This record gives sequence, C-alpha cells and structure tokens, in this order.
Amino acid sequence: MVDPKEPKVALVTGSTSGIGLAIARRYAEAGYRVAVNGIETPEKAAKALATIGGDTPHAPSYFAANLADSAESTGLASSVLERFGRIDVLVNNAGIQKVAPVDELDPLDFQRIVAVSLDSAFLTIRAALPGMKERGFGRIINIASAHGLRASPFKSAYVATKHAVVGLTKTVALEVAEQGITCNAICPGYVWTPLVAAQVADQARVHGMSEEDVIKKVMLAPQPTRRFVQPEEIAEMAFYLAGEMARSITGTTISIDGGWTAK
Repeated sequence: MVDPKEPKVALVTGSTSGIGLAIARRYAEAGYRVAVNGIETPEKAAKALATIGGDTPHAPSYFAANLADSAESTGLASSVLERFGRIDVLVNNAGIQKVAPVDELDPLDFQRIVAVSLDSAFLTIRAALPGMKERGFGRIINIASAHGLRASPFKSAYVATKHAVVGLTKTVALEVAEQGITCNAICPGYVWTPLVAAQVADQARVHGMSEEDVIKKVMLAPQPTRRFVQPEEIAEMAFYLAGEMARSITGTTISIDGGWTAK
C-alpha cells in the first residue's frame, strides 16, 4: 500500500518543454518527487529542472533517455525505480511529429514516431506495473491527441500512433481495473508547444500556404474556440487524474481540444 505520508513519485516522459514541462511542474508544486526526462544538453536540462522545481518541496531529478531506442525506454523506467524505489504516476508524454504525404514519408521517420510515442509507452508501462500492482495503487496517463480520435492528411505516422496509444490505454485499464490502478488518455487539440511551432513550416510547404494561413486555416480551423490550448490546461487534468478522486475514471479518453471532436 502507498504510505500517504510519503511523497508520490511521478515519471513524466518528454518533460523538458511544452506539455510535459507543465505537467512535471504541476506535480512538483503539489509535492511529488518528479522524474524529468529528455535528451537535452546539460545546460538545457538544468534550465528545465529550475523551471519545474525552483520553489517546490522536492527537487526534481533529470533522467536522460532517447525514447526512440527501446533499450533506453526500458532503462529509463529502471533508473527511476532504482533511484526512488517506485513509480506511482506514469505520464507518457514524449512524442515527435513529421508532416508529409504518405508516399513521401521516409519509413525511418514512421518507425521513429512509433518508437517514441507508442513503443516507449508500452515499455514504461510494462516496467511500472509490477510495483503498482504490489502497492495496490497506480496512475498511468498517456498523452494521446485529438489525432488519436480523428485523422488529418499528411500525418499518417502520428495519427496511426496516437490511435494505437488510445487502444493501449483501454487494454491496460481493463487488465488492472481491480488492482487500484487506472489508465487514461488525454487527447489535446492543438497546444502551442515547440512541437506544434516546428510543424508550421512543414504544414505551409505541404499545403502551399503561408505560415500565418496555416495557423488560422489548418491548425485552428478544427477547434471551434479558435484558440490554442495552453499546456497548463493539460497539466491540470493530468494532476486530477493522478489523484484519489479520479479512481473511477479509467480506460477513457479525455478531450481537451476546444470542441474539435464535438463536430
């Protein structure tokens, strides 16, 4: 069983920027011991740690791992378990994107997207579950996407991978439903992050538009609110799902997409 006096341990993959950084910060503010993951230079990693834990109860720890490599994904979870003894909350947030027509997409890019977003989620879940089962508590939160529920052109690898993450989420939830463990997927719409910002030029190229038109007519067009979701909005939901009052929420997708999937 989990000792309520002990701080919970949260591993957040891809947490040195964007959504992951906001989630790690939210957990750190609440007193979690946070394992931060990325592939940053020492200087950038230090900056991320300062942003997350500069004034929090427990200093976050950085774990470098390239999640495109299955051995490093497995090693990441093992390193966190070795350092902290457990993983109470696992947030699979790491993801990459490549915008291109199917017949122009490099198979290596397809494989890399699958490795980072799907394979790493499977491997970290696999490593974290035995301890969660032993303690009778665990929260697994997979950051999927509105593209896990809907498709868009020129994003075959990303859409396929996020659909798979949703399927993985449901399956894991059913397997552990009686063991105090939940597994859910958050499906954001367009969130203004470095990953999204990096897409603008690619989207402009494949659509034959200006970058300004891409933002207005491609990215924000599906979202009835016509605004980017903020990373802190995703972080607040991830924080709620990690708590005791979310114990009956499992195997579901939670859309934070400005109304995109309501249409």
